[in-house]
Amino acid sequence: MKTLYLECNMGAAGDMLAGALYALIEDKENFLEKMNALGLPGVTVQALPCVKCGITGTHFSVTVHGGEERSLDLPAAHVHQHAHAHDAHHAHHAHPHTHRSLADVHAIIDGFALSDKVKNDVKAVYALIAAAEGHAHGRDVTEIHFHEVGTLDAIADITAVCLLIDMLAPARVVVSPVNTGSGFVQCAHGILPVPAPATEYLLRGVPIYSSEVKGELCTPTGAALLKYFATDFGRMPAMTVENTGYGMGNKDFPYANCVRAMLGEIEDDVDIVYEYRCNIDDMTAENIAFAAQRLFDGGALEVFTQSVYMKKNRPGILLTCLCAAEKKDALLRLIFKYTTTLGVREYRCPRYTLTRTVREAQTDYGAVRIKRAEGYGVVREKPEHDDLARIAKEHNIPPTEIKIKD
Repeated sequence: MKTLYLECNMGAAGDMLAGALYALIEDKENFLEKMNALGLPGVTVQALPCVKCGITGTHFSVTVHGGEERSLDLPAAHVHQHAHAHDAHHAHHAHPHTHRSLADVHAIIDGFALSDKVKNDVKAVYALIAAAEGHAHGRDVTEIHFHEVGTLDAIADITAVCLLIDMLAPARVVVSPVNTGSGFVQCAHGILPVPAPATEYLLRGVPIYSSEVKGELCTPTGAALLKYFATDFGRMPAMTVENTGYGMGNKDFPYANCVRAMLGEIEDDVDIVYEYRCNIDDMTAENIAFAAQRLFDGGALEVFTQSVYMKKNRPGILLTCLCAAEKKDALLRLIFKYTTTLGVREYRCPRYTLTRTVREAQTDYGAVRIKRAEGYGVVREKPEHDDLARIAKEHNIPPTEIKIKD
């Protein structure tokens, strides 16, 4: 399975993601030609070599009438009643301060000579940013308007990432926990904490952390792109890496300011499961069994217990529940509801499985199912025990007397 892993140890911005992904594609010239043919007024796109902390990568440069927006990579969104407020970041451009609505932006995107899929991806990412800005300002997305220069810069970044993802066509996109940075950031409405409100809203449900690096490492544009394209968040999966790209940011820190993108293959039979564990010393066996059944009913892949010694040498039970990512929240609630535990530990586990199939075989007493498992050089078959038990009861014989006719 083709897998893209995005390492966001220094956050993420649109230009950083574009630079990292650009390094992974083969037809670089074709990509740049498409980007510069979008028809965005005054916009020029370049992929420039850049060195950070001794690492050579790519800086994805978007200039608008010769000037590159460096302080923010998000569309400078304002609600109508704050349309007069612009920071110094915009003041150095000699362009009229016109504003465009989300519908206006969609009209621009509709004019691109790109596939419908890419254009729809761009619209969807831009809509996420507008919704986040609307939430931050307490306004509907229809009231959000974007400064023209910032909009053009953001549209170029977002379109570049969407086009690059389409060209790479990964089956899976895994994103590391995202470093948001720390401190404060200057915006049109004043000085805001990092992550800025729109970024924080976009990153809800995403594993994030704050580091000692002062500054806004993850922008709303970067957060929206990660949120839209990620299929999983977490550590790098076991994969065979074929190519690596470094997308460099504008700012300089003691740490290499880049997003690292790794493209490779993982075995199709590798999936990710989550393991919940909790210690219990004050429940009866009957109630533990009931709780385990409720977890199975809630979609757990496996539930089992082990005897342990807890604080004060009290004998207890270690309850373990395995589940798929989409069942995490529901099963966590069930654990707290049906057990007396005060805390649950979570582990993210790559799971390697054999491919399983079922066929039917005949015996002297009727048909039974045969379960087959294969992979990693192993092939195993065994009859379904429930079928053997049913036949054994019906004919009053032990299961060992039932022979498969193959």
